[in-house]
Amino acid sequence: MQFINACKAYGDKIILKDLNLNFEKNKITALLAPSGYGKTTLLNIIAGLEFLDSGSFIMEAQSISYMFQEDRLLPWLTVYDNIAFVLKSNTFKCEIENIIDKYLDLVNLKEYKDYTLDKLSGGMKRRVALARAFAYKSEVLIMDEPFKGIDLTLKKGIISGFLKLWEKDKRTVIVITHDINEARILAHNIYFLEEYNKL
Repeated sequence: MQFINACKAYGDKIILKDLNLNFEKNKITALLAPSGYGKTTLLNIIAGLEFLDSGSFIMEAQSISYMFQEDRLLPWLTVYDNIAFVLKSNTFKCEIENIIDKYLDLVNLKEYKDYTLDKLSGGMKRRVALARAFAYKSEVLIMDEPFKGIDLTLKKGIISGFLKLWEKDKRTVIVITHDINEARILAHNIYFLEEYNKL
């Protein structure tokens, strides 16, 4: 998966300029940069939600799971049903409950699976979004600030659990974070985007 001489602007505001960037298959890559330097735009282009003005983006993978910076959960559904909703398209019905239990256990929310979202704190909702992103079977997993708002002690456990799962079922993962220590623990490759995307 790679960007070649990629350019993107919104009006007069340049977001990406002649960006060349390669993501290794089945590795975890972290992107770090201040706000407004094009990180989320990159993820949206990978997910097919936005397009380059010029240059190329090449990807062989057919399936993507995207964890947005906002939770994008369905507030009228339970924790269980929020995750089941995305699994129905590519998972056998008989496997769904076991998969959901496994990933809720990873984020320490298994006992909350029948709760509606209005009963959860902001950090707990973030963990539901994490579980949903992890649970969806895909070749590429992209995550925009996935651990934002999660308690430091709990975060360490979730990252450790995620890395164990990745070892068993490797996929290409792209993570946006502002935390260099988080990136060092998580990623095989770390890119710092400067203004106009000098790497």
